[in-house]
Amino acid sequence: MRWTWLNNQFVEEEKAVIGIHDLAIQRGYGIFDFFITRNNKPLYLDDHLERFFHSATLMRLKPPQQKHELKAIIEQLIAKNNIPESGIKITLTGGYSTDAYTPATPNLIIQQQPVVFPKPEQYNKGLRLISHHYQRELPQAKSINYLMGVWMQEEVKNKGADDVLYYQNGIISELPRSNIFMITHEDILVTPVHNILHGVTRKHILQIAKNHFEIEERDISLDELYKAKEVFISSTTKKMLPVIEIDKNIIDGGIPGSCTALLFKEFRAFDEKESLK
Repeated sequence: MRWTWLNNQFVEEEKAVIGIHDLAIQRGYGIFDFFITRNNKPLYLDDHLERFFHSATLMRLKPPQQKHELKAIIEQLIAKNNIPESGIKITLTGGYSTDAYTPATPNLIIQQQPVVFPKPEQYNKGLRLISHHYQRELPQAKSINYLMGVWMQEEVKNKGADDVLYYQNGIISELPRSNIFMITHEDILVTPVHNILHGVTRKHILQIAKNHFEIEERDISLDELYKAKEVFISSTTKKMLPVIEIDKNIIDGGIPGSCTALLFKEFRAFDEKESLK
């Protein structure tokens, strides 16, 4: 049996339900954040809670608990479930709207489930991406709106790719669940800065990379990305994965590059150190 937090109490996961009038169901309106635990310890919890509250502010939703109260609930949930390697998702819905359009008092849901991380062979294999012209609404908020990413899954599969990269007017932004980076032929690390969700893993990779590379946060065109020396993505569960092909353009000979490998090694050490704090 797994426990879930719903509004003001712990309930058994299969009994954690919200009504059909919630704006999350009626209009797809709500936010969430997601982090992992290792050995029953939440990683980068402060970063994720800061982003959660930032998303709530952007979406004009008011969480029922303060940050320190959420921390206490999360600690209790981890203790009750005892799933050492897990993912925890905090969802804040639009609430039970009287007119199915106006936000109301939000429902708060905190779930915990086992999590599966990429296997080493996925790093060695690398990812193949296709691009799609699209811009997420309110991109700096981690909203529950994944319409385009879910809709694109069939096309991604049909084209033999692993994921989709969004762009608008020739400028790339992000993947549905990941940030993207490139290494130029001058060994400069570049990542988009506008119209993206600023990932927690992205934040720490940039901190680590300062010791090895010049860094630029700026617009990147699709054409520039095609010609990059190396490309990789980052996310909470994927950590770092190299990209070897974008729209049939082969990156760096189709094998993970040395700069990506260096950052991957450094980030793994950083991640391990964090889990021991």
